[in-house]
Amino acid sequence: MIYFDHSATTQIFPEALDAYVKTSQKVFANPSSLYDLGSQADTLLAQARKQIAELMGVFSSEIYFNSGGTEGNNWALKGTALEKRKFGQRIIISAIEHPSVYETAKQLADLSFQINLTPVDQHGFVKIDELEKLLDKDVILISIISVNNEIGSIQPIKEIAQLLENYPTIHFHVDAVQAIGKMAKENYLPKRVDFATFSAHKFHGPRGVGFIYLKKGKRLAPLLAGGGQENNQRSGTENVPGIVAMAKALRLTIENQNEKSRHVLALRDTLGQFLKFYENVCLFTNLTDTFAPHILTFGVKGMRGEVMVHAFAEKQIYLSTTSACSSRKKMPASTLQAMGIPKNIAQTAVRISLDESNTVTEVEQFIEIFSQLYEKFANVF
Repeated sequence: MIYFDHSATTQIFPEALDAYVKTSQKVFANPSSLYDLGSQADTLLAQARKQIAELMGVFSSEIYFNSGGTEGNNWALKGTALEKRKFGQRIIISAIEHPSVYETAKQLADLSFQINLTPVDQHGFVKIDELEKLLDKDVILISIISVNNEIGSIQPIKEIAQLLENYPTIHFHVDAVQAIGKMAKENYLPKRVDFATFSAHKFHGPRGVGFIYLKKGKRLAPLLAGGGQENNQRSGTENVPGIVAMAKALRLTIENQNEKSRHVLALRDTLGQFLKFYENVCLFTNLTDTFAPHILTFGVKGMRGEVMVHAFAEKQIYLSTTSACSSRKKMPASTLQAMGIPKNIAQTAVRISLDESNTVTEVEQFIEIFSQLYEKFANVF
C-alpha cells in the first residue's frame, strides 16, 4: 500500500497515539473539576498549551483549542463579523480558499455582509495589486489561505502582511492548515497576522482537534457559549487526550523540519519531472520554491480525476482529486477554475500529497504503475 494523500489526513504518530491512550486512561477527569484528578487534567492542558505556544513562538494566552481547521476558519470569519459589525461589513477572501472559508463567507453574505473575492493569477497566486484596490475603511477582515490545498501554491502572506501595516484595524486571518511543518513559520505567521488556524490530523495528530492562534489584544466573538472554557472564548469540555497528543505530534513534526522538507521536495520533483515527459499530462503544480514541497497536482487529458484515482486505488496507491472535502462530490477543482483553466481540463486534476514517511521506492512504484495506466488509457487521448 502506498499512501500519497497526506494533505487529506495523516497517520497519527505512534508516540502521539500513546500519549492519547495514556491520558484517556489515567487522567480522564474534566479539567474544570475541583478535585485532584481534575487538577491533573487541567495541568496537562496548560502544559500542552505552553508547549504548542513555544513551538509556534507565541504566548500561551494566544493559543485556543478547538475541533480543527473548519471550526477555526468559521470562528475567524464569523467571530470577526459579530465583533466588528458596527465598524464595517466588508470581508475579503481569495478566490482559492478552502470550502470552510468560502462557504462560511457565503453564509455571511446571506446575513448582509459584503464578500469580495480577490483574484489570483494563472499560477494560483493572489494578486497583491488587486487586493490593495479592495481595501477601504469598511473592510473588517481579510482571510487568505497560506498554502493552497489543491495545487500547493504558497500565497504571499508576508507581502500581504506588509500591505496591511497601513490598515491596523483590519483583522488578518491565515488558514495555515497545509503550511505547518512544511515551511518556515514566517511564511504563514508574520507579526501582522491576527489569527491563524491549524488542524492536528494534518501533522500526525488525532482527528477532531486543532488550535487557533489569536493575537493578544485582538477580539473574536465566541461561537460556542456555555461553561466559559478557553478563557470564555470557546465553551465546551476540552478534549484533553486529543490536545496532549496534538502537542506531541506538533513537536515531532517540527523536529528536523528542514531535512524532512528536503526529502519530500526531492520526491515531488522526481515525480514532476517524470510526468512532464508525457504529452497528454497537464502539470498544475510548478516545480519551484513558490509551491509547497508536499503537493503535486496533475491531470491526464481526457481522463476525469476520479477515474484516475480509482485506477490507482485498484493498485493500492491512494491519491485524491485535489481536495478531500470535494472529491466525493465530483466537483472540478475550484482553484484551477479561478486560475482560468477550462472546466474540462480542471476535471482531470489529481493530487499527490507527500510526507516524510514516503520513500524513493514508493515513487518508483508509482512511476511504473502510471506508465502502465497511461498506456492502458491511451485510446482516450
